[in-house]
Amino acid sequence: DWMGVAKAALEAVARYLARDLGPRGVRANLVSAGPIETAAAGGIPGFQTLAAEWPKRAPLGWDPTDPSSVAGTVCYLMSDASRGVTGEIIHVDGGYHAMGAPLE
Repeated sequence: DWMGVAKAALEAVARYLARDLGPRGVRANLVSAGPIETAAAGGIPGFQTLAAEWPKRAPLGWDPTDPSSVAGTVCYLMSDASRGVTGEIIHVDGGYHAMGAPLE
């Protein structure tokens, strides 16, 4: 699964950037979003099934047509309110990640 390897590398890069650029006042964070219907999403095999099933396992629910929760989180990360946050992965997915893998 090459995508898992790529994501792990991205997570490592974010931590290194946070460590190396933090002393210069630069923050580096990742946003791990739930499925959002975009033009690019149309090219992902099985996206519609994923988007339909996601809300069933997300405790807070999830609307793949509404990017506002992700946008709001990014605005927070860009603001001074998050000046103490760096090297983090922020999950904006309705709590899906907290549920763990399905037992099926």
